Amino acid sequence: MKKTFLIAMLAASLMLGGLADASAQLRFGVAGGATFSKLSKQTVNTENITQYHAGVTVQVKLPLGFAIQPSLLYNVKGSRFALDEEAYQGASADLTMGYLELPVSFQWGPDLLLFRPFLDVTPFVGYGLNNKLDIAGLYSLKNTWSGSSISRWEYGLGVGVGLEIWKVQVIGRYNWNLGSVSDLKADLDEGSFGSAVKNAVGRGRFGGFTLTAAFLF
Repeated sequence: MKKTFLIAMLAASLMLGGLADASAQLRFGVAGGATFSKLSKQTVNTENITQYHAGVTVQVKLPLGFAIQPSLLYNVKGSRFALDEEAYQGASADLTMGYLELPVSFQWGPDLLLFRPFLDVTPFVGYGLNNKLDIAGLYSLKNTWSGSSISRWEYGLGVGVGLEIWKVQVIGRYNWNLGSVSDLKADLDEGSFGSAVKNAVGRGRFGGFTLTAAFLF
């Protein structure tokens, strides 16, 4: 499934190049905002952690109110969750991950001259650049991957609404991650607490809300 998703994202990017040659308005910009996320895992208590995202974007406006807008973002996601193993006595853990992310926003909305409201559907794919895992009062690790069973790849889908006024755009979007945060096939380093993370996170996925503001030149 992951390979299919990556191929679809690549096809969308190639299609964008053809659209830019064929038609209308092409605008570049910068984007950033807040990321509210947590792990979707029913067997342990999880809490939201507020992080951020920032990067660049390009918008191709098409006829009939349609637009395609890919972005390249650094997006930090995270969650607080409980470790249920006896060795950690129910301690909570904070996991944050920074992804290089490629979301491709497909938009539709009428141009009302002074502003443009629109609907948004955004598939995305990302690659983990860094992570930080804190177990309160016990351990703190940075940029550990195989030893903590954390997967680098993510992919998913966002759905939301937006409003564009002049050169300013605001999008509120709910995002579903379709890939597990824990790499269940990873080889755990002996003596690490990767097994504790794997047991707690299991097939949990990052999900949550993003609020993004962009300025288009």
